[in-house]
Amino acid sequence: MTDRIPPRSGTAFVLREGQSLTVIDPEGTQVSDMVAFALDDHGEVISNGRTFDYEETILLTTGAHLWSNRSRKMLRIEHDDVGRHDFLLTPCSRDTFTHFYPDKPVHRGCFGNLAEALAPHGIGADQIPTAFNIFMNVPVSETGKIEVLPPLSRAGDSIRLRAQMDLLIGLTACSAYASNGGSFKPIDYIIGD
Repeated sequence: MTDRIPPRSGTAFVLREGQSLTVIDPEGTQVSDMVAFALDDHGEVISNGRTFDYEETILLTTGAHLWSNRSRKMLRIEHDDVGRHDFLLTPCSRDTFTHFYPDKPVHRGCFGNLAEALAPHGIGADQIPTAFNIFMNVPVSETGKIEVLPPLSRAGDSIRLRAQMDLLIGLTACSAYASNGGSFKPIDYIIGD
């Protein structure tokens, strides 16, 4: 069964060890922020630093694992139509909108959406880590300069990850203008065996 996250919102759910999570961009050019916590201990969280260290790359795609702050594998990327995702930038927030979009209405962003979705599971806002930003296009120049460009994902593109432990997942349809090429669309996801 396919579930849909409406534009500029988020959700949270349990993903058991061995289950797959397929995240789909149904209309194209839409980012989805994903965070993960060990289900039995929310102090163990997805870690960009550990992931970059152990995978020896910042370009994470098919075959790569996403690691926890305790050096354990959380998720394995099994299939990836796009091959371009970001694990450098934190979820957009009210402060992001104030900083980057001073002439546009302020939105609580993915950070606020994740905080609301994860609160019933006992996760506080300060526990939200850097997200794995699915489909987000953030090239890094030779000088280290980063740029946020529209996603390369087209309608129907997907990524499938398999849980390596029991997880609590937070997932959004991103709210930031630059991340999504200036528009906001839904994100679909499927939990499978």
